This record gives sequence, C-alpha cells and structure tokens, in this order.
Amino acid sequence: MNKLKNIDQSTILRLEEELTYQKGQVVSKTLVQNPNVSITLFSFDKDEEISSHSSNGDAMVTVLDGVGKFTVGEEEFILKKGESLIMPNNIPHAVYGEEQFKMLLTVVF
Repeated sequence: MNKLKNIDQSTILRLEEELTYQKGQVVSKTLVQNPNVSITLFSFDKDEEISSHSSNGDAMVTVLDGVGKFTVGEEEFILKKGESLIMPNNIPHAVYGEEQFKMLLTVVF
C-alpha cells in the first residue's frame, strides 16, 4: 500500500515549488500521515502564524524559502532557507512568518 499522497513519485521534486503563497494565509499540503510519521509542507504569508501548541511527536522543520520565527518553550529561533530546527515532543512551540516562507515539517511519533 502506498504511504505517500499529494506528490509525484519516482521523479525529481523541488519541494518549495509544491505549494504557493496565498495572501493572508497559512497553506499546508500533507505528504505522509500515519501513526509513525507525518510529513507536511507549509507556506506562510508574512505575519501569518500557527499559535503555540504541543505535539506528542518529535518535530523537525526545514525552511525551504524565506524567513520564519519559531518559538520553542521560551526560546525564539529565526531560520532562513536551508536551516533546520528540532522541536522536542511535549514542548509548546509556535511558528510565525517574519516574511513569506515555506517549510517542510517532519514529525516522528
């Protein structure tokens, strides 16, 4: 059974081109979702955010384009294209578009 969805297989991909920016929105595209792992692409318009929440899985974000601000617990991190951050499970975290940006989120449960 195929575990991937919403994405071409057996082809070279440019993940940052798999979704577009939309004015005043956070856009997401789920690539994998199962009990063990979740992989999702996101695009954030400037000043858009996902408010503080926690997850029971360890998360890794990789910025694909632009600049995003990540709050993990009480710490803030500014990430640019090509940079990644680990957000440990059960620690509140939030994401904010310092400018338009895209990211790949991988959560391992």
